[in-house]
Amino acid sequence: MAAEDEGRTEEPSEYKLEKARKEGRVAKSQEVSGALILLLGVITIIAMAKFILNQLAGAMTFFFDRSTSEDIFNPDFITAFFNFFLRCIIPVGVVGFIAAIIGNIIQTKGFIFSLKPIEPKFSKIVPKIGEYLKKTIFSVKGLFNIAKSLGKVAVIVLVAYAYIKKDLFVLIQIIQNGDIAGALVKVATMAAQILLTVAVLFLAISIPDYFVSRHDFMQEMKMTKQEQKEEYKEMEGDPEVKSRLQQLQRQLLQQNIPKAVAESDVVIANPTHFAVALKWDREVSDGPIVNAKGEDAVALNIRRIAEENNIEVVENRPLARDLYTNIEIGAIIPETYIKAVAVIYAGLEKFKYVNS
Repeated sequence: MAAEDEGRTEEPSEYKLEKARKEGRVAKSQEVSGALILLLGVITIIAMAKFILNQLAGAMTFFFDRSTSEDIFNPDFITAFFNFFLRCIIPVGVVGFIAAIIGNIIQTKGFIFSLKPIEPKFSKIVPKIGEYLKKTIFSVKGLFNIAKSLGKVAVIVLVAYAYIKKDLFVLIQIIQNGDIAGALVKVATMAAQILLTVAVLFLAISIPDYFVSRHDFMQEMKMTKQEQKEEYKEMEGDPEVKSRLQQLQRQLLQQNIPKAVAESDVVIANPTHFAVALKWDREVSDGPIVNAKGEDAVALNIRRIAEENNIEVVENRPLARDLYTNIEIGAIIPETYIKAVAVIYAGLEKFKYVNS
């Protein structure tokens, strides 16, 4: 069901996104990490091909030389096997591990550590076959994932077919000439080309998949107007969260003063020294909010932008000075100044403010 159908029409707040991030819920695509692991893994195997071949040759020599003279259950055999195996597999495994970390950091814009996703929940243990089928098959997302998987299979088949068709005649000639070593090298080269091409194509496919995943995540994070109001009240009760959000709001609004002023209801000014722009969305807050503020040159700029956008500028020297000094951007006007601000709002044609 679409977010709008559930009444979630508002974009997610920074607070909700940050809370989801702490819980390990972020926009990311497994395809990006998988493609990076495949690509870097294939490159590592190609770079180590000679070393791996020498290790395999050494292992075969070691075991064949001792196969008739020593007990097959000799612990030295097991030790030797793991030595050969680990020498070949550890470099590839380390590169794959690093690729997985890089793939996640690129998408999440930093390192996230959260135990929330792996917390034991009884609801996760109980099988929900109907819900699972609905999500994985009988939904737009499920059909998209099925199409994506089939597309990846098609890519592998087409790439393999193209390379095999191109080199098959050469391979047959090498085999007919009795050059077994040359045939093995040719097959290995074809396999490397196929894997490398497929890995690059998978990485290209993963990029739009990430943006689809991000769009789905942002849709899932959308809020109702009631959720916005409840969240705002919750933030007011948490000093640390309130301080952090106000800091973010100040940064965002100060970076875009023209937009903030243009969306305001009124600017309260101290002719040339201070200017404070106020905005009141009754569905979000219980009172006007400081949308932008500035002094001296910034104050004059705020006034100019307000006049260009037909935002009324009210000169009130003490109120402008007090609001600028005591109220941060993004904060609701406190009761101390609410009566003075209410008088100003009462005079606006756009807002018929009644203070009961």
